[in-house]
Amino acid sequence: MLKLVPTNQRVVEWKRLGLEFSSAVDHRVRRQSASGKESPSCTTKRLQTPRTGEIWAPRLAQALLSALADVKIYSFLRRLQNAETAKWVYFCQLCSWFTWYCCTRTLTNTMETVLTIFTLYYYPIQGSKTKSNCKYLTLVALAFVIRPTAVILWIPLLVCHFLHELKKLDLLLQYCVPIGLVTLGISAMIDRVYFGKWTLVQLNFLRFNVLQDVATFYGSHPWHWYLTQGFPVIMGTHLPFFIHGCLLAPKKYWILLGAVAWTLLIYSLFSHKEFRFIYPVLPLCMVFCGFSLKHLKTWKKAAVSFLVFSNLIPALYTGLIHQRGTLDVMTHIQQLCRTKGSTAATTSVFFLMPCHSTPFYSHVHCQLQMSFLECPPDLAENDNYIDEADIFYMSPLAWLRAEFYNETLLPTHLVIFNVLEQEITPFLVSSNYMKAETFFHTHLPDGRTGSHIYVYERKPK
Repeated sequence: MLKLVPTNQRVVEWKRLGLEFSSAVDHRVRRQSASGKESPSCTTKRLQTPRTGEIWAPRLAQALLSALADVKIYSFLRRLQNAETAKWVYFCQLCSWFTWYCCTRTLTNTMETVLTIFTLYYYPIQGSKTKSNCKYLTLVALAFVIRPTAVILWIPLLVCHFLHELKKLDLLLQYCVPIGLVTLGISAMIDRVYFGKWTLVQLNFLRFNVLQDVATFYGSHPWHWYLTQGFPVIMGTHLPFFIHGCLLAPKKYWILLGAVAWTLLIYSLFSHKEFRFIYPVLPLCMVFCGFSLKHLKTWKKAAVSFLVFSNLIPALYTGLIHQRGTLDVMTHIQQLCRTKGSTAATTSVFFLMPCHSTPFYSHVHCQLQMSFLECPPDLAENDNYIDEADIFYMSPLAWLRAEFYNETLLPTHLVIFNVLEQEITPFLVSSNYMKAETFFHTHLPDGRTGSHIYVYERKPK
């Protein structure tokens, strides 16, 4: 028997783990609100008309931090090696297509990468003139608090530092223990205020994502995926220069190479894999690419031109064209907030798409009732568990007719991928929905994700 766990039960479980699944908190409330039988949730009541700054400010802040990190990696190599080497490392970092793709995205992986570069600047690598135990350990602790798996990359570096440290006891008692306790203490107090009880989120994160490996619910890959696909893709055309640079770099940089290999090895043990998870190793790899370019003689200009043009095309395509529809459609949804009169308060949007396909209230900021197909993992470990999104895609037409059995429950707008349109056309026609907008999404549609996004608006009969 198929079992769909009630939303409120899932929310309680998420809170118990110290993991917020915010979309589920008032999802059913918002869906009922669309009918006018219940008032909008307290969350939506506090939201105001969207302003461009509220949407762009986080991205601009992340872009600024990423830019500062790029400058930091140049300063690190200039002080540790020389200006010539630093220049080429900086060049490799700047022309990496994956860096351009990720550096402005407000992901914890992006912040983890930024902190990795800043931490490396203060790390006591042999010959470093900027080393600081206090600063680098504090940044490692901060990265751990933000994303606990960030410590994976730093394990070889921390072990190396400890083994080469003459005053090992002082390192532990004067730096590691105090910094660790203070950082975790502050984090625990913040979470205590937020959750209303003592919760060690980092422990829950590790238990949820590592020990229980619940993330496999969102997909799994073979153990070699990072080696055969993930790492080569994010490196792109830098890969041959990375391999060449590994053969040329001084021995003191081998610890960075070890950290890269260690990170890829450990992440390969996890079933759920994504390109962004190994983004933090990219700046370390650029160090070796820089050594490669520095030692090139005859082919240097050709290599530089090759790197620029081979990275410029994917950077522009993935940054400006590929999968842009989910952002463009949210710009359209924002306009619904600016509708005059009482219409805006009664407007409701339902995203009939694979869950989390689009941003949500982070791109709306107004009293707009929105819902989407849920896909929370099965925390209760029920047999034959299937989430709402999968149930919907088993029989979209039957699901819609069962869910919206009464006209008063129908949302005013539906957002779908074009691949779904033909299957639900009878419902759209019978419910008087008309296509209002079309947005290009991708040249590479896959499965439930189509090439275009359609917005349907319900017209009064």
